Amino acid sequence: MPAPLSIFRLIDALLPSQCLLCGGSAQTGPLCDGCRADLPALGEPRCPVCAAPVPFPAPACGRCLAHPPAFDATVAVWRYGFPLDSLVQSLKFRRRLASADFFARAMLDGPHPPGDVIVPVPLSSARLRERGFNQALEIARPLARALGLPLDAFSLVRVRDAPPQSRLPWKARQDNVRHAFAASADFSGRAVIVVDDVMTTGATLDAVARTLKDHGALRVTNWVAARAVSRGPA
Repeated sequence: MPAPLSIFRLIDALLPSQCLLCGGSAQTGPLCDGCRADLPALGEPRCPVCAAPVPFPAPACGRCLAHPPAFDATVAVWRYGFPLDSLVQSLKFRRRLASADFFARAMLDGPHPPGDVIVPVPLSSARLRERGFNQALEIARPLARALGLPLDAFSLVRVRDAPPQSRLPWKARQDNVRHAFAASADFSGRAVIVVDDVMTTGATLDAVARTLKDHGALRVTNWVAARAVSRGPA
């Protein structure tokens, strides 16, 4: 059985001066100044719908215009890549919960999406048992506290345990998460902020948004730490 999360938070707290990436001295926060500077910027301008970089400001990128997603907007801090990917992996697979706190603080330092409630992207029950925690929820907790918004971690569930998105080609990911989520609450008239660690193709977040809007959500905004950027056109 996985150890309680409080134990891992205590371990992180006992090592406040160790950089999560290089292991060197970190004077403020979990990263040293050098590693913090190395985190990949997402760049401007971005598509306001999916946060993909675009060549010039526009209401939406070509992909979102051709295939409008169910979500309305996306706010992201970094581009997903080295060395940020090491922080994400250490959170998911090595229980370095200080990474979740770091992501939340960085997200709070940027634009705050408007909303009435924060909903983390859920894991399947099998993956939650295996991992012992949901990284999206660990990021969402400090965001909800800081903004004074309710955190709904139970109304949205993942009902179908599909293969991890990271193992699939980009074009197969949308089918992989189709009908994967269900909601037990009425979100009528509410603006929902959906929190996750990384947005890749947006297929998972699109499926989440469709489920929330099927249950009355007026608007859905993704709030993520990082956005993966494809090599193809946005």
